[in-house]
Amino acid sequence: MPRKAEPGPLGRRLLWFAILWLGGVGTVAVISFGLRLWLAPK
Repeated sequence: MPRKAEPGPLGRRLLWFAILWLGGVGTVAVISFGLRLWLAPK
């Protein structure tokens, strides 16, 4: 029977969560800013 992989330390998991969350929020912010510039009346 295979062993279950134990999760890493809490600090490392929280750091990964923060990095991925900030990456997602940053991506949405960049895309929305680009759309705003593209769609803004000139």
